[in-house]
Amino acid sequence: MPGRLQDFPEDAMTDRLKDMHEHPALLLPDLTLLPEGARRGHAVLVEGGHIRDVGPADGFQALEVPRIPLPGRLLMPGFIDAHHHLTQSFGKSLVFGEPSEIFKRVWVPMEQFMDEDAIETATRLAAWESLRGGFTTVADAGTRASADVGLLADATSSVGLRCVLGVICNDLQGGAQVASRADIERLARKHLTRWHGHDLVHPSLAISIPEAATDEVLVAVTKLARDASVCFQTHLNEHLAAVERSLVATGHRPLQRLARLGAIGPELLAAHATLLTTDEILLLRDSGGAISYNPVASSWKGNAVAPALLLSELGARVGLGTDGTRSDAFRLLDAAETAQRFAYTMAAGDSSSGGGWIWLDQGLRGGADAVGLGGKVGEIRPGAYADLLVIDLDTPEFVPSWDPEWELVRLGNRDQIESVIVHGRLRLDHGHPVDWDGGRLLEKARETAQRIVASAPIQRIDPSASEHRALWKARHP
Repeated sequence: MPGRLQDFPEDAMTDRLKDMHEHPALLLPDLTLLPEGARRGHAVLVEGGHIRDVGPADGFQALEVPRIPLPGRLLMPGFIDAHHHLTQSFGKSLVFGEPSEIFKRVWVPMEQFMDEDAIETATRLAAWESLRGGFTTVADAGTRASADVGLLADATSSVGLRCVLGVICNDLQGGAQVASRADIERLARKHLTRWHGHDLVHPSLAISIPEAATDEVLVAVTKLARDASVCFQTHLNEHLAAVERSLVATGHRPLQRLARLGAIGPELLAAHATLLTTDEILLLRDSGGAISYNPVASSWKGNAVAPALLLSELGARVGLGTDGTRSDAFRLLDAAETAQRFAYTMAAGDSSSGGGWIWLDQGLRGGADAVGLGGKVGEIRPGAYADLLVIDLDTPEFVPSWDPEWELVRLGNRDQIESVIVHGRLRLDHGHPVDWDGGRLLEKARETAQRIVASAPIQRIDPSASEHRALWKARHP
C-alpha cells in the first residue's frame, strides 16, 4: 500500500496521540489485536483513560470525535510483567553467570545500601526500560530497601507505568522473628487502603519466600489478600536449596506447606514455580492459584523450567514475568516458547509447542489475571484501561504477514514499538519519554549506581566477561 504513511505524516500521528488524553479519541489502526485474534478494519474509542468501545470502523462513522488514523500499524494491548524487582535495576549484569540464590550475595546487600534518592532513580530507570519493552503493567514483588514503598509508587507513576505494588510482610529473618503478627497486619492493611482511587498503583501483599514467615503470618497475610481481592506474591519452589531448606525446617516443600496451612487460593501469585511435583501441579490448578512463568530467569540462573504449557493445558492460571532480567516483552514471548520446546515438547515431537498464541495470551490476558487485573489490562475491550501499544507493521519482519499472532511471538521486536500509551496518555514515542528528560535520568542513574555498588558488600562468584576471557586465554596460550 504505497504512500499511505505519506498521506498521514508520522509527526502528525504523534502530535494527535500526545493530545488524546484531553478528549475522546477514535483510534483507527490497520490491524487491531483483540482477545479472539488480530482483526482488520476495527476502531477503538478511548476516553478518560479507558477503552469505551471497540468494533468495526464503519460503526463509528456518525461519532463526532477526533480521529487518529494509524496506517500501517497494529494496535495491541500493553504487556504485563507478572514478576519484577524494580529497585534492582542497578545490578543488571552484576549477576550474569552467577549461580542461584543471588539475592543473598547481590540483591539484599545492594538494596540495603540504597537511600531514597537511589531507590527513586533505580525505579524510574526500571520503569522506563519496562515501557520501552512494551510492558505497560508490572507486578513488583516488594523491595528489601528500607524505605517507604510510596517512593516506588511515585517513581513508576511519574514515568507512566502501571504498577501492582507489593509490600513485603516477612516476620522472620535468618530464622529469627523480627516483627509481630500484629505489626505485619497493620502494615498490610495500611498498604491495602493507601492506594484507593490511584490511577496507576494497585496494592499487593508479598512474602519474599515462605520460609521468611511463620505459619500464623502466612495464613494472616494470604487471608488479607484474599479478602481484599488482591494478589499475594511469593517466590515459590524456585531453587533446590529453598525446597530442601523447607523440607528440613517444616517437613514439607514450600507449596505443600502453603496447602497444609490453607494459605493457597486464587490470591496466590507464585513466582517461578519451576520445581513442581505432580501433586503440586494439581494443587495449583485446583486451588485457583496463578504462577509467573519466568523463562529468562530459568535460563540465566535457574534449576529448571516451569511446566507452563502443561499447566495451561490443565486449566491453571499462568502469566509471564521477567524477574527483572530483561524488560523486553517480545524477547520474553520468544523465550517462553523456546524454553518449553527445549525442556518438554521437543522430546515428544510436538513441533507446535503451544501454537504461538498461548505465549502471546500469557503475556497479555494471562498476566492480567495473574496480577489481579483481569479484564482491566492485557486486552482491548470496553471498560479496560487504555494501556496500548502502536506497532509498526511496515517492517521486513512483518512483510509478508501470514499469521500475525505467531509473528509477534517469533519475529516481533522492541524496535517496532512506536508509541506506548498508558491510561489513555502517550508515555513514550519511539522509546523515548514525551514529557520528561530521559537523558538526565540516564546520567543520574550512572552516577548513583556507581556510588551504591561501590559501597554495598556485594559478593560476586563468576568473573566478568573480560576476566573470563583472560582466564580462558591463560588456559589456551
